[in-house]
Amino acid sequence: MGDTTAAPAPLPDTGREPVPAPGRVDVLAAGLRRITAPNPGVMTGPGTNTYLVGTGEIAVVDPGPDDPHHLGAVVDAASAAGDRIRWVLVTHTHQDHAPGAARLAATTGAEVVGFGAREGFSPDVVAADGFVLDVPSSRLRALHTPGHASDHLCWLLEAPRVLLSGDHVMDRVTVVVAPPDGDMAQYLASLRRVAELDPPLEAIAPGHGRLLGDPRRVVEAVIAHRLAREQLVVSALDAAGAATVDELVTAVYADVGAALYPVARLTLWAHLRKLAAEGRALEVAPAPVPTYRSPAAPAGAPLR
Repeated sequence: MGDTTAAPAPLPDTGREPVPAPGRVDVLAAGLRRITAPNPGVMTGPGTNTYLVGTGEIAVVDPGPDDPHHLGAVVDAASAAGDRIRWVLVTHTHQDHAPGAARLAATTGAEVVGFGAREGFSPDVVAADGFVLDVPSSRLRALHTPGHASDHLCWLLEAPRVLLSGDHVMDRVTVVVAPPDGDMAQYLASLRRVAELDPPLEAIAPGHGRLLGDPRRVVEAVIAHRLAREQLVVSALDAAGAATVDELVTAVYADVGAALYPVARLTLWAHLRKLAAEGRALEVAPAPVPTYRSPAAPAGAPLR
């Protein structure tokens, strides 16, 4: 057995050029273009990727924030190619992916498509798992991939087989899984589903970062990374006996900067909830101060 206290291995670099740049139109494949929103940051990398799918009558996937400049660039790119925006799709309703949908639809007359209404987002068409949208020259299929968010959809472009993955898989970084809406067990199951797609994927077009080649390798590396982090959680909890999430975060995330601890603690909590559901940790106290005990610890073991 390998070292159960080692930091997870870095994710593989399979990114393909060009590197996203705000406002620029990048042609990634036949019928697939990308425009990146000007919202770079710790959580968004170079910015949110907006994808234009098809030719003639097209779908826009993840319009991003409600930024008139970015949405204008999307409309201009479609117009310059002689395309009409007929559909606006979202992967999930987080603030860096969906708020621009309403403005873009009002500007173009497009139908808005998503998993359901929440966080101010209201689709015209509800897309459950397996929903198919036939775009001229292309077909998009919805894959419900809960974990990062309970309403998360990946959109599978069937030819070429490119997965528009939203925040399910990103470029060389792992995503935050924030309870209670985020669920680590569901996230891992959704990753395995993507890894086992048949026929296999040719590429992944993430919500943030470059187009990714070797998709199965990437997804399996994310799964391995998560499981290695989970083992760190088990080791830290066993060593502590009982502890709060905040008391465990420095041991579990010693390989990241302290500035990321407020975000890391959310994913740590998601790991602990998964372990508790499996009987591998015991919840002592719920939020707002989530506290857990190792099953191996005496019942009266104090918090460290």
